[in-house]
Amino acid sequence: MKKQLISLLLPALLWSSVASAETLSLKECLERADHSNPTLRTAVWDSRIAEENVRQTSSSLYPRVDAQVGYTVQDSAQAVKINGFTAETQEPNYAFGGVAASYTIYDFGRRDARLKQARLQADAAASLFQAQRKDLSLQVIEAYFGILQANRMILAAKEEMAQVEQHRRVAQALFEEGVVTRNDVLQAEVRLATARQSLLARNNLQVNSWLQLNYLTGTHPSHRAELDDSAAVGSVDEEQVDAADALTKRPELQALRHEFNAAEAGVREAGSSFFPELYTRAGLDYLENDKVREQVILSATLGLRINLFDGFASTSAKARAVQVRSRVHDRLRQIKTQMQLEIDMARNDVKVARERIAVAEAAIRQGEENLRINRERYEERVGTATDVLDAQTLLTQIRTDHYRSLFDFQVASARLKRAVGEL
Repeated sequence: MKKQLISLLLPALLWSSVASAETLSLKECLERADHSNPTLRTAVWDSRIAEENVRQTSSSLYPRVDAQVGYTVQDSAQAVKINGFTAETQEPNYAFGGVAASYTIYDFGRRDARLKQARLQADAAASLFQAQRKDLSLQVIEAYFGILQANRMILAAKEEMAQVEQHRRVAQALFEEGVVTRNDVLQAEVRLATARQSLLARNNLQVNSWLQLNYLTGTHPSHRAELDDSAAVGSVDEEQVDAADALTKRPELQALRHEFNAAEAGVREAGSSFFPELYTRAGLDYLENDKVREQVILSATLGLRINLFDGFASTSAKARAVQVRSRVHDRLRQIKTQMQLEIDMARNDVKVARERIAVAEAAIRQGEENLRINRERYEERVGTATDVLDAQTLLTQIRTDHYRSLFDFQVASARLKRAVGEL
């Protein structure tokens, strides 16, 4: 029975060891998100719908062909009276049909403006999709380095627990020798419980970060893998960033420019509704009537039509188009200011994170030396237990700050690249 149980569990253990050995790179996460993110897969339909709108609007460049056929039943045939005589001019029941083709020759730019507007809206949708992709990449990077940071913080918490546990054993040994009071042991046990609480919180942060990353990459929530600790976004020289050039690379700004130009075309289209339209029509009509000579009539028309009154619909449409253009224009100015703010803040975050790394590296060496001195003083019964515990807590905090500064630098670099349109 025991051998059978081992034979059943061995494949599962081997599979789990292979699965845990999987290394997931940042590049792979970004590729998975690009192909499987649910939000991005939904957003792609906006671009496709906009392209179909262009095709629909382009139909006005071609003639419109209509056909009709039917059969009419009347109570009695229509007739005329001539010199006291009545003569029917049609049959009481008759079939009819026809084919007609109409085409707008000139409409003072209304058709061209409508088509231009549709194309610009499609370009805007495509640019917005690219902006969503870049935002998604930034979210993936933040989640990826969030997991790496959580892993390091868990290690720091475990190291603190090990150090506090070692101190507790020393305090217990000294208490049993009658050198220190019971308070030293209790103090160490309380600090150990606090360290365990911190470890639980950091484990929870790691789990939530994994759930976020799996959602962004379209992966099952239970998926886990080894992440690449050497992953890096690539730094940007914050001092050499040209804000004016960076703004031209932002897809959100490009989308707004397309929307503004589309709004301009909308104003021209609305204004052209006040002008006439020159059109042509060619038709073939059949009317079943044995009382006339011609039952099939071919016709060609060159006409001019203009709307005289539509309940102020055209006036309202033009006013609305002007207001839409003004709104997009104000939004364009706002987004430029907002993007400049993003660049300035991201540039400052990169600079500060780089300085924090240098400060934390020096502080770690000092914290380790401080802990060593206080531990030796306590073992020699010169220092107090509080000094040792405080030194351990301080070292854990310094290491945590160091890990945060390392990963904050990567995330800040990604934000700066996103802000300047290079992510």
